[in-house]
Amino acid sequence: MILGIRQNTFFTGLMEGGMNMASEYIRGTTVRKPNKKHVERPVRVHETEHRGRRHHMSLGYLLFLTFALVMMLGTLAWYISLQSEIKNSVKYVAELESRLNNLKQDNDEAYNRANGNVDLDEIKRIAIQEYGMTYASEGQIITYSDEGGNDYVRQLAPIPGSGGK
Repeated sequence: MILGIRQNTFFTGLMEGGMNMASEYIRGTTVRKPNKKHVERPVRVHETEHRGRRHHMSLGYLLFLTFALVMMLGTLAWYISLQSEIKNSVKYVAELESRLNNLKQDNDEAYNRANGNVDLDEIKRIAIQEYGMTYASEGQIITYSDEGGNDYVRQLAPIPGSGGK
């Protein structure tokens, strides 16, 4: 009977506390959940305290923001102008390269035409017959070597047999 009273007291205590062990077990959980409902109340801040601060900006802060905005817009405009200059420069360089290629082609064509019209035998005949030129004899040819490895020879003294030059 003591056991029965305790059980009865136990179940009665559970029922009064809002817990039903059988229904909790049927739901499949072994952890008892308290049936306390916690109601959160919103915390209200008086609007009169923050009303002045919410829209209040000092003159210094406003000037700083204005200066930062002007600097940002100036930097943006400068960057856009640089991009435009680069784009125009690239176009101009491409145009100049195109003109250079055309000039090179024209120059090569003119050079080939000039070389194609030259008759070396005719030049030799005119030089010998009209101007009295002759081939150099063996004693007239003096060979100098460039010992320094440069592409040119410096004349530091008169060449022997050249008459002082």
